[in-house]
Amino acid sequence: MGRTGVISTPHGEIHTPAFIPVGTMATVKGVLPESMQNLGSQALLANAYHLYLQPGSDVIDAAGGLGSFMNWHGPTFTDSGGFQVLSLGVGFKKILAMDAKTVRSDEVMAPGKDRLAHVDDDGVTFKSHIDGSMHRFTPEISMQVQHSIGADIIFAFDECTTLMNTREYQERSLQRTHEWAVRCVAEHQRLTTLRAHRPYQALFGVVQGAQYEDLRRQAAAALGALDFDGFGIGGALEKENLGTIVRWVNEELPEEKPRHLLGIGDPVDFFTAIEHGVDTFDCVAPSRMARNGTVLHVDGRFHVTNARFKTDFRPIDDSCDCYTCQHYSRAYLHHLFKAKERLSATLTTIHNERFIVGLLDQIRASIPTGEFSALRSEFLGRFDAGTQRAAAKS
Repeated sequence: MGRTGVISTPHGEIHTPAFIPVGTMATVKGVLPESMQNLGSQALLANAYHLYLQPGSDVIDAAGGLGSFMNWHGPTFTDSGGFQVLSLGVGFKKILAMDAKTVRSDEVMAPGKDRLAHVDDDGVTFKSHIDGSMHRFTPEISMQVQHSIGADIIFAFDECTTLMNTREYQERSLQRTHEWAVRCVAEHQRLTTLRAHRPYQALFGVVQGAQYEDLRRQAAAALGALDFDGFGIGGALEKENLGTIVRWVNEELPEEKPRHLLGIGDPVDFFTAIEHGVDTFDCVAPSRMARNGTVLHVDGRFHVTNARFKTDFRPIDDSCDCYTCQHYSRAYLHHLFKAKERLSATLTTIHNERFIVGLLDQIRASIPTGEFSALRSEFLGRFDAGTQRAAAKS
């Protein structure tokens, strides 16, 4: 099901498959927008929840929209805020195991966390993680916030469940998410007419359903019948089931509309998801790993903070064309981390983002030439083996 394509937006085209780096607060942490453009990023994704709380979507609207506000001239995405409202609000981990089939939704809590978000059929009431103030998100408010932020591609408000929720709760949640999707479409159409002076924003529906085939297919078919411009695949799943779940969903979704897999950033997962029809991805992993000193290499990831790199004057990756690898050594990066200099995160993030963006460029080029399977075998063989060797040395 792997394919190439083009998503056209008011601020440019996105050639797919593509990785969309995450700039949660209208910035990829520690990296200039110009640097993200230079390393090949086609688009950036920001988070509606965080921008709603700070600086406020009204501020961004007054600035002319997200791109103008952050000095990024290419396409932009915002996710709906649903995952952040629920995960930050109740302390969810991103993936939770199904430990018991009797767990109720109000019992799904991470240890030591207080419940800061409460879901009802109309929306979610939540407490700000910044100052404790109370807020309310409904489908209509999420659309209003995202229209004010002004990204080219926005997502419908959904309830993000976990693998600890019961089948019964997943069914109720799926119905709620569908009802919210209908309301998002209606509000999006109203705002599009009201704000005709702004560029058109494409609205993507979000497919939930955890790891249940019937629920995933049901959700995809139902959302596919609504007036969405594209679709996000989200929700709780175990990585070993990723390809299977993505295939279920994409067999039901309209073939002519783009499909975005939310929150996935591991190289092996790119190959799996693209094989089953995914077009775009976003994830904080490349920048988060970079800030912790983990760098990506064709022969696997490794920690540049390890003592063995103190006098290693090679670049992170001899085959990489990023600014960091062209100008800085592992020894220098090791020094920056040990000295707790902020430049450490900037330089390693530039490299990691370029590595992932470049990998998707390679995958995109391999599909029409029939070389996808060969690229997957070659890349993952080297990457996985190298990661294991680096772990052993550490």
